[in-house]
Amino acid sequence: MTAQVTAEGQRLFVGGAWVEPDGGHYEVVDPATEETVGWAPEASRDQVHAACAAAREAFGPWSRTTPEERAAVLARAAEIIGGRLEPYAELARAETGATTATARRMQVGVAAARFRRYARVEPAEWAIPPQINEAGPMGRAAVMGALAVRQPVGVVTCVTSYNNPWANPAGKVAPALAMGNTVVVKPAPQDPLSVYRMAQALEAAGVPRGVVNVVSGRSVEVGEAAVESPDVDMVSFTGSTAVGQRIAEVCGRDMKRQLMELGGKGAAVVFDDADVGSAVAGIGTTFSFYSGQICTAPTRVLAQRGVYDRLVEQLAAYAGRLKVGDPREPDTVVGPVISAAHRDRVESYVELGRKEGAVVVAGGERPSASKASKVSEVSDRGFYVAPTLLADCTNDMRVAREEIFGPVVVVIPFEEEEEGVELANDTDYGLIDYVWSADVSRAFRVARRLRAGGVGVNTVGRNMEAPFGGFKRSGVGRDVGSYALHAYSEVQAIVWPG
Repeated sequence: MTAQVTAEGQRLFVGGAWVEPDGGHYEVVDPATEETVGWAPEASRDQVHAACAAAREAFGPWSRTTPEERAAVLARAAEIIGGRLEPYAELARAETGATTATARRMQVGVAAARFRRYARVEPAEWAIPPQINEAGPMGRAAVMGALAVRQPVGVVTCVTSYNNPWANPAGKVAPALAMGNTVVVKPAPQDPLSVYRMAQALEAAGVPRGVVNVVSGRSVEVGEAAVESPDVDMVSFTGSTAVGQRIAEVCGRDMKRQLMELGGKGAAVVFDDADVGSAVAGIGTTFSFYSGQICTAPTRVLAQRGVYDRLVEQLAAYAGRLKVGDPREPDTVVGPVISAAHRDRVESYVELGRKEGAVVVAGGERPSASKASKVSEVSDRGFYVAPTLLADCTNDMRVAREEIFGPVVVVIPFEEEEEGVELANDTDYGLIDYVWSADVSRAFRVARRLRAGGVGVNTVGRNMEAPFGGFKRSGVGRDVGSYALHAYSEVQAIVWPG
C-alpha cells in the first residue's frame, strides 16, 4: 500500500492511488483546543473530474461482481475499522470535538456496524404476479410473467456532513458499494481526515482500483465539480437545505438521481400526561449529543400548558448539570461546536431570541474558565457554547423556525391537541418529530398526523432498519436498512410470455 500521508499532509485517493493535491493543503483544527490536527488536501477541479472518471471506468467490472464478492469486501472493511477503533476514534474526536465516548461508539463504532450491515447479501430481484393479456394490437392472448430487478445506478457522488465523518459516509458508501455502484466521496472540509482513513480501510479490504475515491477541499469548486461531472449518475448529500437546493438544481439539468438528507427543526410535542423525566432526558440530548449539531434533535419543544412550567424547570436544571469542557475527559458531556464561525452563528441566534422576546432560562453566555458554574468548566480556548434553553417562545420567532444546529432548545406552550399538531406542522422542515404522552392511543394518533419522515413516541431512540428521510425541505428519498439498497439502485422490469 502506498503511503497516503506525507510530512506535508494527507494525499487524495483517486483511481486507487494516493496522489498529491494540486491545490496544496489546508489546516484541520481541533475545535476543543484550536490546535492543528493535520493537513488536508485541496483538490483541483481536474482532480475531482479524474476521480469521477476513475469511478466510471471501475463501474462496469465492479457492478458485474457477485453480491457475495462485494459483501466480502465490506465485511473485511468492517473488521479493519473495528480493529483500529482507538486511533480512528481519537482522530475523529480531534477533528470534530466529539467526546471520546461519542467518537468511539457513535462515529467509528456505527461506521463499522454499517459496513457489517451491508455485508449481508439480500435478494435483488422479486417476482411480479402474472398478468393475463387478451389478444389485441400488441399481440395474441398470453399470460405475461414479470420480474423486478434492482440494478446499480452507476457512479455516486457522496457529499458528507461534518458532524459525523464516520457514520455518515459509511451510511452512503456501504449500501452504494453493496449494490454494485462506485463512489466519489467529497467529505466536509472541516474534518476530512477520518474519511481518508475509511478509504485506507477499504483499500486494505481489497476494494478494486477506482471503486472508491476521496477528494476534499475548502473551495466550493470541489463540491461543484463532484456534482456536475458528466461521469456522475447520482448525488447523495447530507447537509443544509440551502446547499441541497443548489445541488438539486444541478442534478435536475442532467436528470441525475438524488438522495438528500437536509435540515431539521424537530418538534417534541409533550402532553400534560407525559412522563416528564423521560421527555427531559430525550430532549436534553439536544444539549449534549454532538453539542446539538444533529439534524434529528428535538430542538422545538411544544409543551401543553399543564406540564409547561415543570418541563421548563426540569430542562433548565438538566442543562445546568451538564459539564462543558475538554471532550477527552471522561466526565465531559458537552464538547465544542465545529468552528469559531459556527459558535458565532449559534450565539447570534441566542441573542436574536432575546430580542424576539424569548426568556433565557439556562445558558445564553459563552462558557469561560473564569466562571465557577458546572456548565463553565472549559479552557479559554476552543469553540464552546453553553447548553441554552429559551422559554416563552412563539412559533413565528426565527429561533423557532430556523435550524440553529447547536445546543439550543426553544419551548412553546399550547393548549389542546389540535393546536399542538398545528404548531408542530407549521414549519418548513419535516425530518423527525417526537411525541410524549402516557396515552399510547393519542400518541400514535398524533404521530400519524405529523408531517415528518419519522416520529419517536416516548423516545428519541432509532430503529436502524427503519426508513430515514424527511418531508418538505428536510430532504428527498429514504435510506437506512433495506431502504438504502433501494435508494442506491434502479428498478428494472423484465417481462416474458408465460
